[in-house]
Amino acid sequence: MKTYSCTLLHKFLNNRLPRFLCSNAGKWNEDLSTLIKHDIEHRWRNKLEAPIYSDDNKKSKFYVLSMFPYPSGQLHMGHVRVYTISDTMARFYRMNGKNVIHPMGWDAFGLPAENAAIERGIEPSAWTKQNIKHMKEQLQKLGCSFEWDRELTTCDQKYYCWTQFIFLRMYEEGLVYRKEALVNWDPVDQTVLADEQVDANGCSWRSGAKVEKKLLNQWFIRTTRFSKSLLDGLDDPILKNWKDIINLQRHWIGECNGTRFEFELEDNSSKFTKQTLAVFTCNPEHIHYASFIAVAPGSILDRVEFDCDSIIENNSVFKRLPLQAKNPFTGKDLPIYVTDQVEYDEGSDCHLGVPKISEIDRLFATAANIPILSPKENDGLLKSVEDVSVTREHINTVAQQLGIGGYSCSSKLRDWLISRQRYWGTPIPIVYCKHCNGPQPVPYSELPVILPDIDRLSNKGKSLLEATEWLSTKCPKCGGDATRETDTMDTFVDSSWYFLRYLDPYNKEMPFSKEVANRFMPVDLYIGGKEHAVLHLYYARFLNHFLHSVGLVPSQEPFQQLLIQGMVMGQSYRVKGTGRYLPKENVDLSGPKPVEKVTGQAVVTAWEKMSKSKHNGVDPETMLKEYGTDTTRLLILADVAPTSHRHWNSSTFPGILKWQHRLWLTMRSFLNIRSNLENVVSDTVSDTPEFKEHEAKMFDSRNYYLKGVTFNYTTSFQLSVAISKMQGLTNSLRQVPPEVIGHSLQFERALACLIIVLAPMAPHFASELWSGFVSAPNRINTSTKEINWDRGVLEQTWPEIDLNYCLQLVCMVNGLEKKSIYLPRHQLDNLTHEDALELALSQTDLQKYTSGYMIVNTAFTLHPSYKAVINIKTESISKTKEQQEQEG
Repeated sequence: MKTYSCTLLHKFLNNRLPRFLCSNAGKWNEDLSTLIKHDIEHRWRNKLEAPIYSDDNKKSKFYVLSMFPYPSGQLHMGHVRVYTISDTMARFYRMNGKNVIHPMGWDAFGLPAENAAIERGIEPSAWTKQNIKHMKEQLQKLGCSFEWDRELTTCDQKYYCWTQFIFLRMYEEGLVYRKEALVNWDPVDQTVLADEQVDANGCSWRSGAKVEKKLLNQWFIRTTRFSKSLLDGLDDPILKNWKDIINLQRHWIGECNGTRFEFELEDNSSKFTKQTLAVFTCNPEHIHYASFIAVAPGSILDRVEFDCDSIIENNSVFKRLPLQAKNPFTGKDLPIYVTDQVEYDEGSDCHLGVPKISEIDRLFATAANIPILSPKENDGLLKSVEDVSVTREHINTVAQQLGIGGYSCSSKLRDWLISRQRYWGTPIPIVYCKHCNGPQPVPYSELPVILPDIDRLSNKGKSLLEATEWLSTKCPKCGGDATRETDTMDTFVDSSWYFLRYLDPYNKEMPFSKEVANRFMPVDLYIGGKEHAVLHLYYARFLNHFLHSVGLVPSQEPFQQLLIQGMVMGQSYRVKGTGRYLPKENVDLSGPKPVEKVTGQAVVTAWEKMSKSKHNGVDPETMLKEYGTDTTRLLILADVAPTSHRHWNSSTFPGILKWQHRLWLTMRSFLNIRSNLENVVSDTVSDTPEFKEHEAKMFDSRNYYLKGVTFNYTTSFQLSVAISKMQGLTNSLRQVPPEVIGHSLQFERALACLIIVLAPMAPHFASELWSGFVSAPNRINTSTKEINWDRGVLEQTWPEIDLNYCLQLVCMVNGLEKKSIYLPRHQLDNLTHEDALELALSQTDLQKYTSGYMIVNTAFTLHPSYKAVINIKTESISKTKEQQEQEG
């Protein structure tokens, strides 16, 4: 075999390498310190800007979306976790040949900014802009590859103009309405809360105050109209990796086993002029036989001051109210009673009494002397309809045509209350005219209704009432004097469609173009905290279902895959008995049990969500300064899966720190060995059995760990396990003797593979390792298909499993693994269900589990380049015959 001068080849290779890829060679002989890490990150930061989505790129799109943050001004470790995961996945899919969309913006309206502005005597906009600037700088320090050209801010009129546009579209479709309602009132933040924003203890989700009840006119969105659609959508095959989130959504929506109708209220006072009562029933087909309506004690009608007394008859206590509800299908007035003597559906405080089908209703009607309608007294509409489902469908259709409901829903789900009595929110585009009847929508041509500038917010919840010039306007219908709506929208409205505006952020004609939505939706991977897995996800799904119903988006479901990560938890210390939280430095941990240093009182420790008030938070700035960006990223990804809560404990740090050090030493050894070879290839070394054994081990290690890492990135999202696999490959590389490292093709391939798969998680550190790798002389792997030697590590193609590497076909019988068959990758990747079954049944040691049994079902799952699984379900033949005889 021909040999070459090491010096000549070294000069030749170095002359071919772009200088920007080459690091300072002297650094490799120093130990990896925090100072060196900072130097590496400083050197690479401006060179690692990810390519933005290009319309000219023929690669298939991949939309990676992370839930955008509220601009509090300071990143917390929860932010670090979600945006590190998001950036890691975006970089991974770029390396896998996808044209990635990875945007970022700010959920900038809301109570915290307004409260801070009141406390500090400044404008909320100034406070918000200052916070955005600081947080953006922090995200850039974290090395996140966001497309800042798509950046949006919900408090920008260029954004909330289109929130108002969508509100008006829903208003046109009859989805928006205003009515008097018994609402949740936060006495601290002085605003209304939706039911969803009150916790199980009856406290505000934001302020923690005990919620009160108030009777107010409020704006609602009829989300219940889409209840069945939202419930059925959870079975959409487009959804992947939703896991327990599907159950959370199902529980929230409830079983859509009934219908809600609006009954017009009638009384002799002016309290309920043109007011309606929402009535839920599981049996709309019997609505003609309704005899009364019952409302629960404490409900909105019970709280109204009527001149009536409780009645006690036949041991039943009830109160008849001096108003009636008109049955929209018969025109008959139904009496309304306050009572607990009937059964209310889950979450409902209103009951439609139909004695014909309910014994409890019949007993109450008898006690209250309510006439019970018989079929003869019916208007005859249903005489020709015998089938219940047909009758139900007919009743619901009529109700929909009348605009009084008729849509399948659960008893517990409520329409979305969006009114907020605060300044810092999207203005509701409605005016009130003295002459025209009812609220008047602002014309599209006059959008946006701009939030007025107020130099100083005087108090909570009343600022817009003080903007007298802004309040006065003209009626769009008659041109007369009118006043603007002073409630603003719930911030969840702004955040329920932002993912669509990202796709078309400069559109001045529409919120987004239909053509753009058709190209880029749904979101391929949505990443965010589990605390948003019900409310935000429900609202976003609702709005997308609505936009789909009016033809603006291609699919009902907006998010294909979910990666919902757990919270970052810090260890808290509380004084036993009082519950007072202590900083860690005030706790004596040297004894058998922790105590407060000053008082000696016993201290209770727990893992809780990080919070300043609990003294258990960690400042990301401190982490970045003390450990460096990439180390912080690796620490937040390590130890536990993204979906689990992360207990932040410095005792877990050494594993990552030592691993980075081993990677640094591995590259140092590789450079030193390759720089001091007498020959590029040595026939003497490479022909020994020991060399061939190491070469085979490195071939196996590269493929084994690569298949696991790739699976953890693409399918399981177990990024912590991916790190463990990389550490395993590092250990394999460290066991190879120097003489093999100098001449081994498989070592070189495995080292390149390790640096590439590390790059999405630790882009700066991997770039430095790569610069060392490609600068090494005496290169053996000359393939330009496997490695692009003239490009940085983040521009490399994701490594592939070798086609002749054997992968597992796992054979299972009745859910239990019985055998694994090993096939070369090129065979396994092309395996069909039929092939897998035939192969499994041909195995003699598997036949004992199927012989004498009847195969009733088989299931096949293929994970290309990883493994395949065939599951065979069997039943005893004798049992099957017995069952057949019973059925016969």
